[in-house]
Amino acid sequence: MSQPREIVPGATYLITRRVLRRHLLFRPDAAITQLVVYALAVSSRRYGIEVHALCAMSTHLHLVVTDASGVLPRFLQFFHRIVALGTKVLRQWEGPVWDHEATSVVRLLTRAAVVEKIAYVLANPVAAGLVRHAGEWPGAKAEVSEIGRGVLRAARPTAYLNPKNPQWPEEVTLLLALPPVIEPDSADAFRGEVAAEIERQEAQADAEVRRRGLRFLGAAQVGRISPYGRATSSEKLGSRNPTFAVGRQQGDAWRTAGAAVRAFRASYRAALERWRAGVRSVVFPAGTWWMRAFHGVSVTDVVLLV
Repeated sequence: MSQPREIVPGATYLITRRVLRRHLLFRPDAAITQLVVYALAVSSRRYGIEVHALCAMSTHLHLVVTDASGVLPRFLQFFHRIVALGTKVLRQWEGPVWDHEATSVVRLLTRAAVVEKIAYVLANPVAAGLVRHAGEWPGAKAEVSEIGRGVLRAARPTAYLNPKNPQWPEEVTLLLALPPVIEPDSADAFRGEVAAEIERQEAQADAEVRRRGLRFLGAAQVGRISPYGRATSSEKLGSRNPTFAVGRQQGDAWRTAGAAVRAFRASYRAALERWRAGVRSVVFPAGTWWMRAFHGVSVTDVVLLV
């Protein structure tokens, strides 16, 4: 049985979803970039999701978003479905697009975590040895300078989406919002922190590429790779899938967050046992989503604090 996940309105998350068996179906080209941006713009507007950063790698997608209304599962289901069905048409691909593993959802609990994870998303092509600098990645992505003030635009893809259906407008815009933990008057300082963290990660990646005697592939070569191939680099299997992040050197915040997660899970399981025993008046802890959405259980408004 999977662990219950707390879905809280206003929470900020790092989202990662991987392609089946590391196929390169999202190889960065104009059609895939258009599909990802369009689907994200439509989906985020539909569910009130604020998008802060994105990067579409060839084998996976990264997002940093804030779920203002506490409907993240609905958003992910809708967004991933559009991307998958559009990709199947564009690539003439039969079978599943997404990996069978669950989407990675990591709640970002501190400013430090938001800075580090946004930098991680934007520098991911560099860490993968594909381009030397984050801004060189040719796929769908955000630029540091655009966070909190930039807008991405995309016309409706010709693949899969019916132009006669009003839910698919001819053109959409996607605002790259400032994370709620960042005050507007500190936006420039925040963007500077992210840029500095990206530079740190770029330097780290460059040193690793040199140590291994390799070279960065380059944007032009990335765009020429077959989307039907598979990534050949090694990937650690069975690694831990974290629930939250607080950033480096945030030990007190990590211990507090860990205690809160354990308290939520214990409260949820106790309520679930009573519900299974037939006690329909049981109240689940704040953040319960699946049981509320599909069974209409009562949920307390009080967030568990430790």
